[in-house]
Amino acid sequence: MTTLANPNPTVFEPTADALHGRTAAERTAEDDDGVDDPIDAYEVFEMIRRIRDPEHPNSLEQLKVVEPSLITVDWRKRHIKVLFTPTVPHCSLTTLIGLSIRLQLDRSLPEFTKVDIYVTPGTHEQEAQVNKQLNDKERVAAALENRSLLSVVESCLNEFDE
Repeated sequence: MTTLANPNPTVFEPTADALHGRTAAERTAEDDDGVDDPIDAYEVFEMIRRIRDPEHPNSLEQLKVVEPSLITVDWRKRHIKVLFTPTVPHCSLTTLIGLSIRLQLDRSLPEFTKVDIYVTPGTHEQEAQVNKQLNDKERVAAALENRSLLSVVESCLNEFDE
């Protein structure tokens, strides 16, 4: 029997539209194919908000693991930085959550986009180790070559596909 790191997480109501923080002009530009509309934090959030938590039947958005305010985008440099917040400081699945975010963004973003994934500072006991793992190309590649680990990551990505 496996013990859950957080048996009773707080579950929040997801937003109906991740782009809710945009102005009317930004929303119009988003729908207009003739307008050069660079990727922003809301679009990155939209790409990762439905990833399923590996321990619970909830999305990362519902658990407030990911939020638009924790995503920064410098599209001129093609650089995206995502902070995510584990539900408890001792979460043993933090690296798995980070790998899920990384794989989803690698599949969703244009080629040559630099993505950095970090645990929100001060929210995890092994923050430095997790950050090192998630931002080292060789470690990420090795982790994703593990079939059983990749299977768990894929299940987190595919759970809420619409």
